[in-house]
Amino acid sequence: MTTPGTEEPTLTVDELAARAGVTVRTVRFYGTRGLLPPPAIGPRRVGHYGPEHLSRLALIEQLQRHGMTLSAIERYLSQLPPDLSEDDLALHRALVASWGPDAPEETTREQLDRRAGRELTEEDIDRLAALDALERTDDPDRFRIDPKVLHLGLRLLDVPIEMETIRTAHAVVLEHTRSAARELSRLFRDEVWGPERDHESGSGPERMQAKKSLSAHMQPLVVEALVIAFQRSMKHELRAWYGQDAD
Repeated sequence: MTTPGTEEPTLTVDELAARAGVTVRTVRFYGTRGLLPPPAIGPRRVGHYGPEHLSRLALIEQLQRHGMTLSAIERYLSQLPPDLSEDDLALHRALVASWGPDAPEETTREQLDRRAGRELTEEDIDRLAALDALERTDDPDRFRIDPKVLHLGLRLLDVPIEMETIRTAHAVVLEHTRSAARELSRLFRDEVWGPERDHESGSGPERMQAKKSLSAHMQPLVVEALVIAFQRSMKHELRAWYGQDAD
């Protein structure tokens, strides 16, 4: 099991596979292909894996959802710095996830427990639901999950934050991201697209296709810009917070 608050590699290969929702054979295969860094070798030559391995597996899963072959994923990962942290890998996964449409899936309580690495309580389920990582169904042992959010939600389960704080933080994120999306959409509609482009694109299917093409090109770029800007803003706020505590 992982230990909250530490980055030490403490997962066995069986635990890592269960948390990632893959088989042990898959983990070992990815290791031989160089998709996963080697584990830390502990007593009795037992390999131990850490959060960065779990994040890398989540990134590989996201890339596969977009139809990338293992060879293409190898090339993608080989371009990343070898010492990327768990958080850096999570940012890459978020950017990759922005390329595709939402695709809800169904899962069982047992499968969720394996992904979490422990038996989830009703409070845990409530926390995941508050983050929109899952939705309850009529069957108490089956849930609809958002694969894009579930990995993040499971990581947050061990963070000592009250449920009300989670709901408030979630509302803040939704409010400001929706506001940014509205303003950026207005900007592209009025300033980038504009009457001239509307005239050039003609009417009917051609006009709609031109707008979809612009949206497809701009969406990942806008998401990347927002993530980078937010990351920098958070670092600025955290530095100010640390400085205040130090004083």
